[in-house]
Amino acid sequence: MMRIVFAFFLMLFVGRAYGQNKVVDLKVQGNKRTKTAFIKKITKLKPGMELDSLLIEEDIYRLKRLPSVSHAYFQVFPANTEGNYNVFYGIEENFTLIPFASVYTSNNDEFAFRVGLQEFNVFGNNITLGGFYQRDIFNSIGAHLRAPYLFSNKLGLALSYQDLTTQEPVFLEAGTADYKYNNESFEVLGLYEINFRHRLEFGINFFTEDYRYLSGSTDPNVPQELNVNKYLYKFIYNYDAIEYYYQYLSGFKSTLNFQYVKSTDQQLPDFSIGFNDFSYFIRVGQKGNWANRLRLGLSSNLDTPFAPFAVDNNLNIRGVGNTIDRGTAAIVLNTEYRHTLIDKDWFVLQSNVFIDGGTWRNPGGDFSDFGDDQNLRVYPGVGVRFIHKKIFNAIFRIDYGHGITNGASKGIVFGIGQYF
Repeated sequence: MMRIVFAFFLMLFVGRAYGQNKVVDLKVQGNKRTKTAFIKKITKLKPGMELDSLLIEEDIYRLKRLPSVSHAYFQVFPANTEGNYNVFYGIEENFTLIPFASVYTSNNDEFAFRVGLQEFNVFGNNITLGGFYQRDIFNSIGAHLRAPYLFSNKLGLALSYQDLTTQEPVFLEAGTADYKYNNESFEVLGLYEINFRHRLEFGINFFTEDYRYLSGSTDPNVPQELNVNKYLYKFIYNYDAIEYYYQYLSGFKSTLNFQYVKSTDQQLPDFSIGFNDFSYFIRVGQKGNWANRLRLGLSSNLDTPFAPFAVDNNLNIRGVGNTIDRGTAAIVLNTEYRHTLIDKDWFVLQSNVFIDGGTWRNPGGDFSDFGDDQNLRVYPGVGVRFIHKKIFNAIFRIDYGHGITNGASKGIVFGIGQYF
């Protein structure tokens, strides 16, 4: 009730600026691990500025999006001198040292898993440091560091290393072949925040791809062994206008990811790939959330069995199976209704019903492939979410999808975090 009173008090002022009403001091309360200096670094309201409700609202929005913050609010108190005010930013913190695990079925129907550990608030500065081990027929490891405010309140850095080895199906005219695929990569990205809604990432990734034939069909035009060094330029533009209230989301988000890939092997052509994820969330009543994601993807239309867009359980269509097809362009729509069944101080039980649908362009094909019923997949389903409200991204999900289009399958998908 007290917060509502102070919020109402502040909104009594009319317009963006407040004349001679000044901020004498900005104080931060409730934070234990997150450094006060860091919070003051990334927020825009400063002592000596005019009292500005829009600026305070922007700061609170920014704080709610930090991994270390589960909720944020503000309070305003009159100072000793008339026309001067003290502003308090209140922080409710997340627990940020998070182990994670995902369990799924590998491409040869064996048990597969990924386990790891991430700290989202290193040194109290919302720096993310993490690593993982994966067993998906073969062993894989990875590590990453992400410091979005390393150099200033706008400029940061991200580093990552991965050594991933999986068994991948390759689709040939004569049938399907299984290859052992290894991708070892090192990536460095610069992170720049234009403002609290617009962010850019740009950098380079050096990687080595190694394909080795295991079993199945063969094609004289498709090598059974391939090892090549490559590098790619990456550009990401992120627009985020999502409003967060614990497990509920509302608003719009768009993420554009563009990559230009060059190979050291002159026989392999350079190619480009880009995709854009559009996400839209609507609150429905007190306990409901309608969530939508549309992905539009396009790459160079090379006639290759190693096309970049995969049809996969864990990426786009729940229940479809593991990497059942590939394409050089994709249209995927995921829509689901999430409903809170139990909401306690720290725990939430959430149900959901969904429809996942998508279609792909065949390698070397044309855009009419999108209308081919052999490329169209539609999978409705149901799921459940177990959410810990005080631990960042501590969402364990179980989904069951059942296909209704040609050659459909069905299956259960496990994971950490919301599907999108």
